[in-house]
Amino acid sequence: MVKLEKILADRGYTFSDLAQDSGISEATLRGINKKPVEKWKISYVKALANLLENDISEAFSEILKVENYDEDLGKYNLESRRYIGSKAKLANWIVEKIQEETEGDSFLDLFGGTGIVTKSVLPFFEKVAINDFLYSNNIIYKAFFGPENYNYQKLLDIMQSFQSLKTRSVDDEYFSKSYGGKYFSFHDAEIIGEIRQSIENNKKINDREKSILIASLIYSADKVSNTVGHYEAYRKNQNIPDRFKFELIKPVDSENKEISIYREDANTLVRNTSADIVFVDPPYNSRQYSRFYHLLEVLTKWEKPQLTGVAMKPPVENISEYCKTSAPEAFDDLVKNISAKYIVVTYNNTYTSKSSSSQNKITQSQIIDSLNRVGTTKIYETDHKFFNAGKTEFANHKEFLFITKVK
Repeated sequence: MVKLEKILADRGYTFSDLAQDSGISEATLRGINKKPVEKWKISYVKALANLLENDISEAFSEILKVENYDEDLGKYNLESRRYIGSKAKLANWIVEKIQEETEGDSFLDLFGGTGIVTKSVLPFFEKVAINDFLYSNNIIYKAFFGPENYNYQKLLDIMQSFQSLKTRSVDDEYFSKSYGGKYFSFHDAEIIGEIRQSIENNKKINDREKSILIASLIYSADKVSNTVGHYEAYRKNQNIPDRFKFELIKPVDSENKEISIYREDANTLVRNTSADIVFVDPPYNSRQYSRFYHLLEVLTKWEKPQLTGVAMKPPVENISEYCKTSAPEAFDDLVKNISAKYIVVTYNNTYTSKSSSSQNKITQSQIIDSLNRVGTTKIYETDHKFFNAGKTEFANHKEFLFITKVK
């Protein structure tokens, strides 16, 4: 949403309401929504003032406040996070091939991860669905893509109150004792816990606003965490500086799109839904994402489980079959139960990696065999820098894209 749309939404109105009240066409209103205030006709400002029961000066003040605010709202884009297997650098290539080789109006991202592929295809599909088993990813999708309206000014006010926090008053010491001096400084961990509990206690925010605040906390915390980009371990630093600052995310413009958000096992979900194009990017090696991002899962769910081990992990849950030796069978079961015109699969050639944790549990030939049983497959490839934890060293790393036209 931009200026006019935001002002209306904050007051519970729509373009249709203003059009009916003012006699100005809805198409015209949508056009001025994207124009700077100096290009607005005075009649538009008068119409807005009349609907909001403001005088002209108050209406101008409201418009200018939002125009200035738009520049400052949100520091973090969807892709502004560290995540193993992120498709941020590959998204344009993937979307280009999907546009060239497929057709349809609906798209399902079965293993959403960062959500960057969904964001990239959003302009080209009327119906978009995204799924991931992690609670943290699910809340991020609701924050960035959710259909519910949210109040900009309310979120700004909350952000400013969070930024002024100096100590805790509503939270206990769970987060600071668990993660302080490890993943964050003690003070930063205390403030992060305080913010999360404050969000939980706030009964004046709707579900979308709560999701945006939690997602913003995830991005803000992840930005300064004392890690190499995941939470399998932390750097053994003696003095971790205070660096945390709460900043808002920038939700994606999903106006006029039908978006569905799931947190289900992919093999179960495909038996209950369909799409013209189904995008498949499962984990291929033994790295369990629920364990790699356990801290973000704890921060999202906020159930404060007992933590164990040096890495301070919660009890095991959300274990993926795609990270086990049974992965080929799981993939074959997935593919044969997908209801789609096209199946699009990404894959990288880490199967010969020296690191056991990096070795793929499914070979390229197994993927092709499964896909060819349900349709005709085209294969594309591109060079791509791989994730390196220090043990994986090999040249000519490739990312493959399989596009199968289903029989």
